[in-house]
Amino acid sequence: MNLAERVAIVTGGGGGIGSALVARLAREGARVVVADLDAEAARAVSETVDADHPGTTVSVGADVSDSEQIQQLIDLAESAFGPVDFYFANAGVGGALGLDVSEQDWDRSIDVNLRAHIRAARLLVPRWLERGEGYFVSTASAAGLLTQIGSATYAVTKYAAVAFAEWLSVTYGDRGVRVSCLCPMGVNTRMLTAGEDSGDALGRAATRAVTSAGDVLEPAEVADAVLAAIEDERFLVLPHEDVLEMYRQKGSDYDRWVRGMRRYQSSLLAQA
Repeated sequence: MNLAERVAIVTGGGGGIGSALVARLAREGARVVVADLDAEAARAVSETVDADHPGTTVSVGADVSDSEQIQQLIDLAESAFGPVDFYFANAGVGGALGLDVSEQDWDRSIDVNLRAHIRAARLLVPRWLERGEGYFVSTASAAGLLTQIGSATYAVTKYAAVAFAEWLSVTYGDRGVRVSCLCPMGVNTRMLTAGEDSGDALGRAATRAVTSAGDVLEPAEVADAVLAAIEDERFLVLPHEDVLEMYRQKGSDYDRWVRGMRRYQSSLLAQA
C-alpha cells in the first residue's frame, strides 16, 4: 500500500516506537492522528512532526482500551483528514512480575495489550470490507513468539496479540484487509529499562533477558522495518532477524526450548 495521502491512527504515539512511526508516516506523505494516554506527549510529537511536515498530524489524549474513545479517534481522523486507511495498534503496557499479580494488573494488561486491538478491529474492519481495503498493524513483541522471563501478564497478552493479528489476516486477508504484526526484541524505550529500575531481581532478569539476547534498536529503526513490511504487505515484522531462528528452534523441539529457557532464567537471576 502506498502511504501518500493515506490516513493513519497511531496509538501510543507519544513516545518510543509510536512517535517514530508518526514521524516516518508523515515523511511518506500520510496524515496521522497521534493518540496517547498522555495528551501532552502526543501533542509534543505532533508539534515536532508538523514543524517538518506542516498539517500532517493532529493529536489527542485517549485511553484506547475503551471502545468509545477508539470511536472518537476514528471520528477525529475522518473529520480532520478522511476515512481511516491504517490503524497502528501500538499502545502497550509492561507487565507486572511473577505469579502473585492482582486481578487489576491482569485486566489492565489484557485491556491494553489485547482487547484494545480487538475493539479497534471491530470498529474498523466492517468499514474496510465495504471499501475493499484497509491495513491493521499490531505491535506485539518477540515475547509473543518466544515468551518473556519475569512477566506472565506481558508474555500472555503478547502471545494473544500475535494470535489475534494472525486470525484477522487469515479471516479477512482475501477481502482486502491487510495485517502486519510487529515482534521486536530490545528497543530503546522506557519500557525496556523498567525492569532494571524496578529494584526487583526478577525485574532485572526480565530486562537483561532482552538486552543480552540481541541488539537494542532505536525506535526509528523499528519504524523503518514496519514501513518496509507494509510496502511488501508482509505479516510478520521482525526488526531483530535472530528472532526467526529462535522461533524455529523452539518449534523444532519445544521441550528442549523450555529447558533452555529455565537455564537462561537461572543464569540471569544469579547475575541479578
